[in-house]
Amino acid sequence: MTGASRIPLRAHVEAALESYFADLDGEVPVDLYDLVIGEVEGPLLAQVMTYVKGNQSRAAALLGISRGTLRTKLKAHALL
Repeated sequence: MTGASRIPLRAHVEAALESYFADLDGEVPVDLYDLVIGEVEGPLLAQVMTYVKGNQSRAAALLGISRGTLRTKLKAHALL
């Protein structure tokens, strides 16, 4: 493991959000939840699908969601 990978994901998210808020320069963020989930969910799904070699049933089980929900999310992120 590299040093960067030992930093908890939570710390990366916190740092990214701190930077995001600092860069707003007085602007009010809109739909922040959707922005963050959209930025995180796509790479999460892509990496999980790579890890399970495209097996959607295994991916759904690993993520703790139904296969149907997984397919919907994969389509939304153009990963099918």
